Amino acid sequence: MNENYKTAQESFWAGEFGDAYADRNQGQHWVAANLAFFSKVLTRTSDIGSIIEFGANIGLNLMALKQLLPKAKLSAIEINQKAVDGLNSLGYVSVHPQSILDFVPSQPHDLTLIKGVLIHINPDMLPQVYELLYQSSARYICVAEYYNPSPVTIPYRGESDRLFKRDFAGEMLDRYGDLKLLDYGFSYHRDNNFPQDDLTWFLLEKTRT
Repeated sequence: MNENYKTAQESFWAGEFGDAYADRNQGQHWVAANLAFFSKVLTRTSDIGSIIEFGANIGLNLMALKQLLPKAKLSAIEINQKAVDGLNSLGYVSVHPQSILDFVPSQPHDLTLIKGVLIHINPDMLPQVYELLYQSSARYICVAEYYNPSPVTIPYRGESDRLFKRDFAGEMLDRYGDLKLLDYGFSYHRDNNFPQDDLTWFLLEKTRT
């Protein structure tokens, strides 16, 4: 494990596996699917002027959000250098090239987003990541992950301890009394037009700032 990281999962995504993931997940079809996805997620929101994504990879989510909310300021946290290079090439994303676990929020954003990333975080570190998501948000938090009512670990592309399913949003709602569930939904990998990776998404709102 890279001595600069606290967990084996960070080293895994910062290295060759993360490079391959960035190469594998590209294309306008993903952006189109994300446009459909975020059109649903954003329905109950208003006045979003800034967004930060935790674990943005090459920016496929942010590309869609740029089209839906062209005036919003976009930021990203990303551990993998190849993905960071992709984010920087977009020209409209403020990039924090570091592990989520090393990130220190300097200002809140109207929307904090994490999509398909909490499932890859070491479970021992989830309380820290929940706190970072919470502190980074001025109003909305979107959690889009694989859902399971109780914590489970499943194999991921032949690797163990690299994918974890649980009720991430429910744990945040239990942890922070001023969060409320604003909306939720499911995106199916066999959707005829805009498939996602069987993600269950939750839109949370802070009722106190």
